Amino acid sequence: MQLKNVRPKSRLQRAPRQTGFALVAAMFVMIIIALVVLAMMRLAGNQHGTNSLAIQQARAYQAARAGLDWGIAQAAPPVGAPSCAANVAVDLAGSNLSEFVVAVTCNVSNYSENGTAVNIYRLTATAQNGLPGSRPDYAFRALNAVVE
Repeated sequence: MQLKNVRPKSRLQRAPRQTGFALVAAMFVMIIIALVVLAMMRLAGNQHGTNSLAIQQARAYQAARAGLDWGIAQAAPPVGAPSCAANVAVDLAGSNLSEFVVAVTCNVSNYSENGTAVNIYRLTATAQNGLPGSRPDYAFRALNAVVE
């Protein structure tokens, strides 16, 4: 039997070294943190856009309500003869709602109730701040009312 380069075993053997695990773990943690930060930024952006749109919708409601109130005052004034224009643009200049275009339409129906002539006024007020797709915070609101 031939012995070729046989070394005697030492009692103190070194354990095999694991290299690079800390680097991989650190990269994994950094990537996860970066993804979480990106997701939070996206959610914050969406939330800001949603809040802005909700505010514009509330303002559109108020503008349409102002137009509807104006139309009701024209159709059923406390003093004077009622008027019902087919389509009128209400100007809200000088107010916080000046960016909205408000249109009021009025249709009158006449009928007789126990021999008395009665007019029914159907009013529609629409408010919008531009054209659909023209701005990211576009808002539209339409309100209806019936006045006798």
